Amino acid sequence: MEIGDGVPGAAVVLDADQASAMRLLQELVDRRGRPVRRHRGIYLHGRPGRGKTMVMNRFFAEVSSEHKRRFHFHEFYAQLNQAAHTTGSIDKAVDALLGDARLICFDEFHVHDIGDAMLVARLLDTLFARHIVLVVTSNYPPAQLLPNPLFHDRFLPTIERITAHLDVVSVDGPLDYRTRIDHQSVARSTGFAAGRYETGVACGGNTGSIEVSVGDRMLRARSVDGAAITFEFATLCGTPTSAADYVELAHRFRRWTICDVPPLREVPPDWAMRLVNVVDVLYDADLELRVAARVPLAELVDDVLGVPDMGRLASRLCELSQFAPARVG
Repeated sequence: MEIGDGVPGAAVVLDADQASAMRLLQELVDRRGRPVRRHRGIYLHGRPGRGKTMVMNRFFAEVSSEHKRRFHFHEFYAQLNQAAHTTGSIDKAVDALLGDARLICFDEFHVHDIGDAMLVARLLDTLFARHIVLVVTSNYPPAQLLPNPLFHDRFLPTIERITAHLDVVSVDGPLDYRTRIDHQSVARSTGFAAGRYETGVACGGNTGSIEVSVGDRMLRARSVDGAAITFEFATLCGTPTSAADYVELAHRFRRWTICDVPPLREVPPDWAMRLVNVVDVLYDADLELRVAARVPLAELVDDVLGVPDMGRLASRLCELSQFAPARVG
């Protein structure tokens, strides 16, 4: 059976692109599985659900060294921002986060914001100067990072440094493996894939508003029950929350519900982008998510303009069991 990103299964048979990427990754370590100091790393890119994360994770698990680190880029970026603010230095922040790492793996590397781009550029320069072996996965080839035409030219020097230090490898193809999941045969009781995408179903339960602290402010949740938290979509994504906020909450709550999610074409682009970010964080942390939406998944993401990563959002939500109320009559 061929499987891709995060798809549970009894066996993994790599397709041609995945197998080629794995062979190149294995060249980054010696016969004992230890990272080889070299100037070039690997940049894996391709559409959602193509198995990039699966390939990288499989390689990372085979590396027999304590001098390795693996991060989802959302979480690392939040930690980097905090450490840079605390220490006042990118170098010191990298020291604090990476220590003596010789291999760094970043999952879901992307750059959409010019402010983020400047910090990412400084981070990459620091890693390249230290000759740390770097592996990244991305839905975007380097040339498509920071696609906003107002700012793209300012990121071109960083794109050039990426291609100078990393071998760019496509892991692509027409098939999103997540769309092939048989939810009955791979049912899971825990983690992201144990969640549900429900259409036309109300959340029920407490309709009050509970204040939850995030950083130095409060968010309003619909309910909190131990390690479970429920948000209204408009409350969570319609306020200026960030990926760093979702990372912080993900450390405290293991089961999430997001209620009353409308078709994303009907909401401002920043609301839709926040849903992309929160699903990214929960997916990487492998936390259970229930989505109560007004429309089926295909309609949720249809005709959404000006928001990157809709394909990744749809692909990841495909891993949730899909439910709709039965018709009467």
